[in-house]
Amino acid sequence: MANPNLQDIIEKQVLTVAKAVEDKIDEEIAALDRLDLDDIEALRERRLQQMKKMAEKRSRWISLGHGEYTEIPSEKDFFSVVKASDRVVCHFYRDNWPCKVMDKHMSILAKQHIETRFVKIHAEKSPFLAEKLKIVVLPTLALIKNTKVDDYVVGFDELGGTDEFNTEDLEERLAKAQVIFFEGESSQNSSKSSAQTRSVRQSESHDSSDSD
Repeated sequence: MANPNLQDIIEKQVLTVAKAVEDKIDEEIAALDRLDLDDIEALRERRLQQMKKMAEKRSRWISLGHGEYTEIPSEKDFFSVVKASDRVVCHFYRDNWPCKVMDKHMSILAKQHIETRFVKIHAEKSPFLAEKLKIVVLPTLALIKNTKVDDYVVGFDELGGTDEFNTEDLEERLAKAQVIFFEGESSQNSSKSSAQTRSVRQSESHDSSDSD
């Protein structure tokens, strides 16, 4: 048979815990009670404004061609595309297998990341741009933020050195450069690595990519 004193101690401890839980619940109820109708309405209005702002951004992005992977027909159009969108990923390509592989992944990411414009331009038909941006290896992605080329993905070296890389590999690389966000516009961490601006194109990528 249990010691009566021990039984009393256990009962008191159970009551103490129950009282603490009850007090905590009472505090939470009181906090909710203190939120009057005006507070609730203000929170609701703020949320609605946030949703409206995001919807307006999405609408603007779509009107600019975001959500689809498209080709820039000429060099002069490149500048208007870059000026219109805050974030652009531009694929400098030629008609070869590695560039077709890149096309496939770019097309997928364009639909997933509406916050960024995904485009391609034929490098051999854009000699001025290719020289200005020092495009040598194809495919090369120019990662453009606020009208400036901030970084490059050259060939497949950073994607495992193979044309069998996953779309997620490219997505991770673009997110690292902050030219896409995993949660749309919500990620505003703009810490910019000084080493990334006009990033080094020290790639000696000859495997699985083509020299221009």
